[in-house]
Amino acid sequence: MHQQLKQLIPGLRRFAYSLTGTVADADDLLQSTVEKLLLRAPPEEVELNRWAFRLCRNLWIDECRSRKVRYEAAQRPELTDGQWVDGERATVSQIQLEQVNAAMARLPDGQREIIAMVAVQGMSYLEVSEILEVPKGTVMSRLARARAALSDLMNNAPARALP
Repeated sequence: MHQQLKQLIPGLRRFAYSLTGTVADADDLLQSTVEKLLLRAPPEEVELNRWAFRLCRNLWIDECRSRKVRYEAAQRPELTDGQWVDGERATVSQIQLEQVNAAMARLPDGQREIIAMVAVQGMSYLEVSEILEVPKGTVMSRLARARAALSDLMNNAPARALP
């Protein structure tokens, strides 16, 4: 299993990055996934590849839920000082990143996951359907809708004026 796991790590890292959008978060997610895989082997009837990607996805969902709770707590005015000064380049980059994140966040979970698995990981529709436990046709239709929706969201994103 350790040899198989070594071969899976680059793909899991790319998948984690596609879910998180940052290298630091992807590395944390990858570490958590590998830790869980080492502590608990997959059931005998489940392929390690499918188990690993499903576990990574589930850990990310848990993290997103936790972040939402922390974000809502941080929005209380008494917890923040409201000051953030940065250069023009960082501001433009932040705006672009926010637009991409907003577009991805507006996609339904199923579509966002499908884009990550097919477009980033290069997985086949069959592999994705097995990992997500949905029919292959569902994968294909979600992917088509996700690509169209993401394109529309990015092309129609309102340009925000710089301060």
